[in-house]
Amino acid sequence: MAIECQQLSHSFPMGDSEFQVLNQVDLSIKQGEMVAIMGPSGSGKSTLMNLIGCLMTPKQGQLWIHGQDTQGLNKEQLAALRCQHIGFVFQQFNLLPRTSALENVKMPLMYHPDASRDDDQRATDCLQKVGLGDRLNNTPAQLSGGQQQRVAIARALVNQPNILLADEPTGALDTKTGDEIMALFKELNNNGITVILVTHEPEIAQWADRTILVRDGKVEKAA
Repeated sequence: MAIECQQLSHSFPMGDSEFQVLNQVDLSIKQGEMVAIMGPSGSGKSTLMNLIGCLMTPKQGQLWIHGQDTQGLNKEQLAALRCQHIGFVFQQFNLLPRTSALENVKMPLMYHPDASRDDDQRATDCLQKVGLGDRLNNTPAQLSGGQQQRVAIARALVNQPNILLADEPTGALDTKTGDEIMALFKELNNNGITVILVTHEPEIAQWADRTILVRDGKVEKAA
């Protein structure tokens, strides 16, 4: 199992009380699945993604990533778990504006140096995988929106994760470019990577094997 949640709950302070964002969520995602998490604004879907991605720790409940219980792990251990298993893609590409595509893709490797690893070659391989092998030295300003998102996907792949988390990955793109990006996610999924999409668009969710509907902090449907 790639992801398993049991009774996962989370809340945020609101004045003198707590606002319950997620309430006792049970969820399982198998390795190699492509899953869409849908829900209206404020439903808790982005919080669920942040918890699954170990960017936040739940107030209650348990989360397993590839069989490893995350409960009790400190920040350094959670960061190591993220590095080993998870790549992130966001709606805003979050690329360094004055830095080449190659250097942007290499960024995650800088936090985990390895003298035996050829960082340039690994980043180049990832850019070739997303169809940008001829754009290694281009800066974001020299790339279209779709190409920038491809660089962001290559960056998410550079640590060789087995899970990709994508939060509204086509939200800043036109329909045609969005479809091209979704086709790329599908290709990566067909190669064995678990892909978890957070979206409010039914057209995007249709690319997934199944859809998980989150409403009012609970999983309402997982079909």
